[in-house]
Amino acid sequence: MSEVDLSVIGKKTEPVIFEYTWKDVVLYALGVGASVEDLDFVYEGAASGLKVLPSFCVVPAMRAYPRVGDKVDWSRFLHGEQTIRVPAPLPTEGRFVVVGEVTDIYDKGKAAVYHIKVSGRTEDDRHTFETRWVNFYVGAGGFGGDPGPKSETLTPPEDREADYTISSKVHKDQAALYRLNGDFNPLHLDPAFARQGGFDKPILHGLCTYGSTVRDIVNHVLDGEVERLKNFKARFSSVVYPGDILTTRCWMKNGGAIIQVKTDRGVALSNGLCEFA
Repeated sequence: MSEVDLSVIGKKTEPVIFEYTWKDVVLYALGVGASVEDLDFVYEGAASGLKVLPSFCVVPAMRAYPRVGDKVDWSRFLHGEQTIRVPAPLPTEGRFVVVGEVTDIYDKGKAAVYHIKVSGRTEDDRHTFETRWVNFYVGAGGFGGDPGPKSETLTPPEDREADYTISSKVHKDQAALYRLNGDFNPLHLDPAFARQGGFDKPILHGLCTYGSTVRDIVNHVLDGEVERLKNFKARFSSVVYPGDILTTRCWMKNGGAIIQVKTDRGVALSNGLCEFA
């Protein structure tokens, strides 16, 4: 029997109410590496007002992550890509109505590929964010389904250096802090569980690397103007460990930038594309 339950496609979750305060905003910023040097993101009394990183939207989105089946082996269900779309700056506190759904499941032979969308609106029905996951269920392909569209590869320009290069070290306790945003997978904290998953030690949450990249873009490319980042899409290419040095490189292009993030082992985030206002 196939491990893939196609009946989940198109079924929306019941609306989830996500209520938050400035403390949740600050916790997220700290979780993706912000410090007192990023005062606008960690201090509710900042002179210019507390700002919310656009990638904070993944926190409420996780609360409405849809059911993908009853017999899923989560050790083989891997996060492949992430996209956020934020039409306007997120408020520093409020209530979102969040709904998720599996939009497609494609058969790639060696894996089943799940496309998942989670959207948030205010209680008066104003659209606030859209998040999209692409997840690879390794070994669950070959069920005779639609292979779906071919994945496009976005490569950085080879004829010029990056317009921005930003390096930062991942704190050794970063995963322990980030998990307080709601992602409690022991893979990111428990050495024994990490070894069961085939890793020498716990790995950093992919969404922590993703959020750290958004922080770098906002701080160094957009001069702290969170309202200018509208979309960000990236592919998780290799693991990141607490203690790694992350180097974010940005090549500016019409209305946005191509993004790549590397560790000393290679590319960690690829196919990165930001759109700016």
